[in-house]
Amino acid sequence: MDFELKTLTLGSLCTEKSDALLVLLPQDFHPGGDPLSLMAAGALKSGDFENKPGRLLGAYRLPGVKAGRVMLVGVGDGSTKNVRTAVGAALGALKGSNVQTAVLFLGALGDAMADSVRTAVVACGEAGYTYSTTKSKSSPEKLGRVVLGVGDEAAATAAFTKAVALVRGLDFAKEWANRPANHATPAQLAGAAKGLGKLPRIKVEILGPKEVEKLGMGAFMAVAQGAAEPLRLIVLRYTGAPRTEAPHVLIGKGITFDTGGISIKPAAEMDEMKFDMCGAASVLGTFRVLAELQPRLNVVGVIPACENMPDGRAVKPGDVVTSMSGQTIEILNTDAEGRLVLCDALTYVERFKPKAVVDIATLTGACVVALGGVRSGLFSNDESLARALADASASSQDLCWRMPLDEDYAEGLKTNFADVANIAGRAAGAVTAAKFLQRFASKFPWAHLDIAGTAWKSGSSKGATGRPVALLVDYLMGQVLTDTPFEATSKLVKSGKKPQATPKTRA
Repeated sequence: MDFELKTLTLGSLCTEKSDALLVLLPQDFHPGGDPLSLMAAGALKSGDFENKPGRLLGAYRLPGVKAGRVMLVGVGDGSTKNVRTAVGAALGALKGSNVQTAVLFLGALGDAMADSVRTAVVACGEAGYTYSTTKSKSSPEKLGRVVLGVGDEAAATAAFTKAVALVRGLDFAKEWANRPANHATPAQLAGAAKGLGKLPRIKVEILGPKEVEKLGMGAFMAVAQGAAEPLRLIVLRYTGAPRTEAPHVLIGKGITFDTGGISIKPAAEMDEMKFDMCGAASVLGTFRVLAELQPRLNVVGVIPACENMPDGRAVKPGDVVTSMSGQTIEILNTDAEGRLVLCDALTYVERFKPKAVVDIATLTGACVVALGGVRSGLFSNDESLARALADASASSQDLCWRMPLDEDYAEGLKTNFADVANIAGRAAGAVTAAKFLQRFASKFPWAHLDIAGTAWKSGSSKGATGRPVALLVDYLMGQVLTDTPFEATSKLVKSGKKPQATPKTRA
């Protein structure tokens, strides 16, 4: 979908050529004397239309209006949440029509125009995305161009540019997350990263089994050893600042298919385990956005990619492996494999001397039980980093929620046969998984995003959501504006002292 930003008023909107005009009307709408205002005022007065979010009223060949179709769209108080609802409802009503170009008028929404523009563009992108890669016949939406009408184009340009780049990154993440596992192998995922390497300021390095073995990544190799598809360690570098400036690091879990290994999963809905690489997809999508926006900072992305399969060579429950850090791990459950590939990636990124590290993973079903599909779980050993991610969560509306990391939760990971077990009991499973990862993240400010509940949807709307690309982009763009270093609090957490109050995000 192509986008254009244009200065428009309700009066000039009447002469705008397009197949459809979508006019967002808030509760405090003040009509003028133009045909669109008169239609809206009459519909509101008669009760045939309400300004409530998502309410629609259509007209065809309205006198004095050049566009063939007109749709009034209620947007309530004009909040970003209501704008998203309104745009989604309007574009949903156009599905199946012959509309190829539409004008989306935001000029009546008042002062928060930048937020409205961003929300509207992202909502259009979401409504316009269709997966077709493995279909014999593709049926793309006919609506291919949307013009956003605003009161002041110059004031909204920055938000518009960022939003368009974000939509492209979200689409890239969704595309790779939605692909079946035989069309998104570790090697093919590495190929997608190589494609990003052709974009400005991005370089890509791909490490295979021999290089990974040389690094001593015993935990990562253990997960991959039962699969016919060879593993890949994908390393992306975005350089937007002097090379002397320490990078921000993103680590994405890249299990391209997860059977559970010897601790095999139930057959029902196992097809959805192609989504177990959504963390990796979010890193790829974020780098797609960075290449377009080119912010002044350095970012490293690391993706440990492999399959988790149950053949005769597969790692067994009770096996003990040695991680890259030198710590030994008793693998009590082979379906807790994500933390095994991530722990070696966390040790690997020490070489970059990072400002901060964020790992993103569809890690635990326990996080789905705790938070559902609304918020991702956020864990961190650093208060400043946690606050930055919480702020990005609120600004992007890609919501997360801070979870605890009390040292008491690590008790269940103790074992008689290794330094640490890879699982604890059923209680607080998302927290104990994070406690496992924390053992490997003591040398830098670190955060873990558990996206098991938010990375994809099931049922009739089955598919990847692209989350948390929007959160990661806002977080990284926020770091361009500040020189305040993160202050690692891992020692504070280990000491058992109480951390500062958890910052709450706004819904």
